Amino acid sequence: MTGSPDVPRIVDPQVMREVLGHFASGVTVVTAVTEDGPAGFTCQSFSSLSLDPPLVAFAPARTSRTWPKLRAIGRFCVNVLAEGQDDVSQNFARSGADKFAGVPWLPSAHGSPVLDGVVAWIDGELWAEYDGGDHSIVVARVLDLGADPDRRPLLFHRGAYGLLRRSEV
Repeated sequence: MTGSPDVPRIVDPQVMREVLGHFASGVTVVTAVTEDGPAGFTCQSFSSLSLDPPLVAFAPARTSRTWPKLRAIGRFCVNVLAEGQDDVSQNFARSGADKFAGVPWLPSAHGSPVLDGVVAWIDGELWAEYDGGDHSIVVARVLDLGADPDRRPLLFHRGAYGLLRRSEV
């Protein structure tokens, strides 16, 4: 490590993206039903936060046009994508298109879209939101959730989708 202890070294955003891309993550799509119909966006930054109270966190980009719509509703569903749902991830990452075209879903008990074929889903309501630089840090209270133990998650690693390898027993 080089540099003065008093002056932090400036981190190149491209280098940061490359280095942090070595951390494999799941891929989620956050959904809700708005006045204009269902809406959603792909969000890679998601984690469990607390068991008591039950909380999760995710980080939408400040440039997202969808997150403000979901924030206004205050309730949404975090859909954890399953392997083979690369196209769903890419579709919900786009701006402006009808992201739900050809994507089957059912409403959760609280009315938010649960996408067909996901490995897990977490229905939540907005608990808090914090400044996270070029992203917001959203904390949601979990209202309901479920999972399909027969499905495996879609992973994102070093800029590409990946799969878990089954270990040989």
